[in-house]
Amino acid sequence: MEEHPTTSWQAMQEGNVFYRRQRLYNVSGRLPDLSDYIIAGCRYGGPIALMRDTSKIVTFNRSVPAMSKSQVQVYSLAGEPVLSLSWDRAKIVRFGWTLDERLVLLNEEGVYRIYDLQGEYQQYSLGTEAAELGVLDARIHDNGLVALTNNYTLLEVKDWDGGRSLTLANTGLTEPPHAWTIIPPDLNISRHVEVLLSVEATIYTVDNLESVDQRINKGPFTHISPSPNGKLLALVTFSGMLWVVSTDFQRSMIEFDTNNVVGAEGSVKQVEWCGNDAILLTWDGLAVLVGPPGDILQYFYTGPLFAVTEMDGVRVIGPEVCDFLQKVPASTLSIFRPGSTSSSAILFDAWESFTNRSPKADESIRSIKPELAKAVDECIEAAGQEWEPYWQRRLLNAAKFGRGYLDFHNPTDFVNMGQTLKVLNAVRYYEIGIPLTYLEYNYASPSHLITRLTSRNLHLVALRISSFLNLKPDLVLMHWACAKIARTRPSATGAGKDTELDGDDEICAAIVEKFVQVGSIDVSYADIAKRAWELGRTGLATKLLDHETRASDQVPLLLKMKQDRLALNKAVNSGDTDMVYYVLLDLHKRLPLGSFFQLIEEGGNRLAPASRLLQVYAREQDREMLRDFYYSDDRRVESATLSLEEASSATDQAAKLSLVKSAQKFFSEDKDRAFEAKTMDDSARLLTFQQQLEKEADGKISFFGLSVNETIRECIVNGMSKRAEKIRSDFKVPDRRFWYLKLHALTEIKDFEGLDAFSRTKRSPIGYESFVRHLVEKGHAKEAVMYVGRCDSPKRVDLYVECGEWRLAGKECKERGDKVKLEEIRKKCPNSLILRELDQIASSMK
Repeated sequence: MEEHPTTSWQAMQEGNVFYRRQRLYNVSGRLPDLSDYIIAGCRYGGPIALMRDTSKIVTFNRSVPAMSKSQVQVYSLAGEPVLSLSWDRAKIVRFGWTLDERLVLLNEEGVYRIYDLQGEYQQYSLGTEAAELGVLDARIHDNGLVALTNNYTLLEVKDWDGGRSLTLANTGLTEPPHAWTIIPPDLNISRHVEVLLSVEATIYTVDNLESVDQRINKGPFTHISPSPNGKLLALVTFSGMLWVVSTDFQRSMIEFDTNNVVGAEGSVKQVEWCGNDAILLTWDGLAVLVGPPGDILQYFYTGPLFAVTEMDGVRVIGPEVCDFLQKVPASTLSIFRPGSTSSSAILFDAWESFTNRSPKADESIRSIKPELAKAVDECIEAAGQEWEPYWQRRLLNAAKFGRGYLDFHNPTDFVNMGQTLKVLNAVRYYEIGIPLTYLEYNYASPSHLITRLTSRNLHLVALRISSFLNLKPDLVLMHWACAKIARTRPSATGAGKDTELDGDDEICAAIVEKFVQVGSIDVSYADIAKRAWELGRTGLATKLLDHETRASDQVPLLLKMKQDRLALNKAVNSGDTDMVYYVLLDLHKRLPLGSFFQLIEEGGNRLAPASRLLQVYAREQDREMLRDFYYSDDRRVESATLSLEEASSATDQAAKLSLVKSAQKFFSEDKDRAFEAKTMDDSARLLTFQQQLEKEADGKISFFGLSVNETIRECIVNGMSKRAEKIRSDFKVPDRRFWYLKLHALTEIKDFEGLDAFSRTKRSPIGYESFVRHLVEKGHAKEAVMYVGRCDSPKRVDLYVECGEWRLAGKECKERGDKVKLEEIRKKCPNSLILRELDQIASSMK
């Protein structure tokens, strides 16, 4: 027969408040003598860490393995060994636990390590100041720590990512405080850590901005303990007086003389909170619970104790047992309190009557019908507060019985409570040893519990709970895979360069098979591969990455692993341009230039997209890289084209000439580019000649960069006809083009005498009609007339008309006897005067 829940209850405040002691585990003989060790307890049912107290002489005990001075042992609350650490650094000044159940060890040199429950750690430092001054003490909380240096400076570390420590306000201390503690940021309105220091008879509060003397005179204090909600402080003086006060020191709650406790020997060992309502004081073999009015409850044990404050109670670990003390929850009190007439108590009694086939059940239900829904909810809530499955079932059955009398009741809470209790009962089992309360489970979330289980390598339990609660198993599977890789060691076959590691295929296949079996599609193979690589299993990491579907996860790790070719192939296959650029730029930065280009060239068609993207990038951002790439790949034509592009934008004459010669050289090395090579040679000769022209002109005339035609024109315009003839000769300029160039140039400078002389040097290869039309176009009609007579006869009439010489046009018609043409121009004549003259010419023709 299970004991009734009220068996462990004890009353306080004249029977209005009850506290209960729940036996969690029997740890007899599993833990060493706690009085010989410094202990740090983890909240939320977490493990305890023990380190030898070197100031005490340790009695050798054959039943418990001896622990060396440099060891830290971690035990579950059921007394099961979890982890053993060997410390190889300077003396540890403080150790404690983080929210995610990692152990933090801080030494006197300011170096701290954060261990997981597998013994792996990350190491950080408080900085050079702490290393030089030395660390005297520290306080560690869920999300950071505060260290006190030997010159009494306070240094704060926020979070556990290795960030730089921050210096808090000056404490003004000249000697160590009698006691000190911290109120974590999440319990402060300011969201900054607050440090409480016991100095002489007062308390100093220090934060990041200021140090404030609270001006109290009840100290000095040996213990300062904040409540879980951060609103109250429990302080014990050197004389043994317990004082409970608000954290602003404005409201005094309790003053209790611990010297009056019967059976207490010596000074108080620990001051912990039982929820936010009572304070637990411990001595060797005795724990005393002090309530608000000064009432006490005593709990006796057989040896030294260690207590850990929880959000809704306090854990007490003794030589033989691990207990949980807490205020009886309101729902439990409402149902089981002797003489209770609450609706939930009546419902529970009705259910018991129903199971005993008593007609009283129906009468009881009818009496609470208006409050039946509330009674059902209270029974469900009370089930979550019970530790024994027997009473959990009875309370849930009572709730189920009550629901049958309701027209409508949302079953969600009932179903969720059933699930929650199955999970809690599973993790409370001694082999797991996580005695979470219902309130802590809801506060920390189920996913947090899953993480705690995986950190202990309890993957099967974590996976089953995840499945039971419909949570994604991804984190469990990933941790399992990483742990599996860490536990297995590959065997080597072969020797020297032919050495290969066996076992990688089997491990990879086992991991993939498990993922497929569970049906998880969101597990990142890249994260697992990264872990394999960190453990020196590069081959296994590569095999795992083949199963990663996201190139954005594959590629960065492959680059870290120096699997450059594979990384580039994966990036190209992904079709992601940004990813390809990411790989190319990383490789260009890290590899020698020759190796970088060779990697791309040897990829052939598979890496052709990467090659093209590299050229696009280099053309816009790094021409030197593009030049090197073309040269290494023996791309002569592309190299020549690149030189020409740069020459077109070059402003320095020497650089421009050099680039053109470079292009000529590249073209000349390709037998199919003889024409381009010759063209580049001509361009270089022209640029050289243009430099000479500029020297002859004392730099007053700009020739450099002009085309052959423009150079000839510029020479003629500036009276350098001989130079124009030389260019004509050297560059084999055709006669027709040269005559056009000179015609235009002489017209431009209005050198009509020179033009006439030039036109008579030989028969014009462009004819003289071009002279007439160009001169007319440029507004020199009078000068154009002299060339009409040298044109072909059929065209002279029209050319005279274009020059405005109608009379000469009429005479030309008369000489040719062409009355039709004469009549045509008569119709076009601009005025009557010219018309009469043309009429006279026409009348004279027969």
